[in-house]
Amino acid sequence: MNLTKEQKVEKSQNLSKEIKDAGVLFFVSYQGLKFVDMADLRKSLIPTGAKFRVERNSIVGHAIKQAGIEGADEKLFKGPTAIALGGDVAAVAKELVDFSKKFEALKLRSCFSDGTWYSEAQIKQLASIGSKEDNLSKLAGALYSAVAQSAQVLQAPIRDFAYVLKAVEDSKK
Repeated sequence: MNLTKEQKVEKSQNLSKEIKDAGVLFFVSYQGLKFVDMADLRKSLIPTGAKFRVERNSIVGHAIKQAGIEGADEKLFKGPTAIALGGDVAAVAKELVDFSKKFEALKLRSCFSDGTWYSEAQIKQLASIGSKEDNLSKLAGALYSAVAQSAQVLQAPIRDFAYVLKAVEDSKK
């Protein structure tokens, strides 16, 4: 599909707005991946809140510059590249890493989040962290168990005193 210069500029500006709103940007190489598999990847990314799309490298490059993102490696814009926008960083990373294990044609290239660029190895580490919801539930469980243990420790002297009183009463009978 041939686009006019005005259409390219408009697409670049729209993508730039999406990048600013998303805050998280993953770059993957998809060469050799079947259309059906890409559709499955899109479906699997929906619960994470990310959008997966294929855009021209030149449009993505201009959009990144317009979004004010510095430090993009020029290698990102060589060959077929797809991007995943938005979502929870760890959840999207986990989904992409899991999918790349099933389909070797999908290769992780880079990720941008919170002003930092991440390499493929760092993306794999992000995937092992777990999603925000998982980490919050683990934190809640740890806090609850700490409070429950404290309550048991504070109740122990009263309970022990009651046992002693009961023992004294039984011994006097």
